[in-house]
Amino acid sequence: MTVVDDRIEMADSLDLLFEQVESVPEGYHVEIVGGTIHMSPQRDAHWQIIRRIVRALEDAYGMDVKVTSDVRIDFPGHLNGFAPDVAKLRADATKDARGRWRYQDVELIAEVISEGTAANDYGPKKAAYAAAEVPVYLIADPYSGVCHVFTYPKDDEYHGTVTLDFGYPVDLTGTAVGLTLETAEFPRD
Repeated sequence: MTVVDDRIEMADSLDLLFEQVESVPEGYHVEIVGGTIHMSPQRDAHWQIIRRIVRALEDAYGMDVKVTSDVRIDFPGHLNGFAPDVAKLRADATKDARGRWRYQDVELIAEVISEGTAANDYGPKKAAYAAAEVPVYLIADPYSGVCHVFTYPKDDEYHGTVTLDFGYPVDLTGTAVGLTLETAEFPRD
């Protein structure tokens, strides 16, 4: 079996898993991490932070910026069908043959921590994003009121880390994202 065959088989397996959770109640976030289905309710503070990140991207790049929220993107690793809270794609990003965004076109992932799935964001998802060489991975944690920024992915790890309390600007000007994210209005949960 070739690498291409393996990827097709994994995509088919992910499709089957996602079909099992098609009728998820509105207001729930679903993704598959390492073959395990995770579902969590979206909280108000969670959405407000997502909205502020998307708005900052639109302010910087215009309304036509390629940004998604809770849209499935398949990442490297075993059965990783993630639906990042925010994914900013390159301006020239294109969808694959299955009509999905390609992880190779992602410039920024932002995840807002949920209590029940925080371990995924700090563990297997962070490793998958590094393996995919996503240039910037931002974790916003409304419970502790901090942002963690991971940069310089290489060898399946991030080699640059900055942690800032909500209220401090997150300077991403030297990255593929090229903006400063204001966090003063990020709500706490």
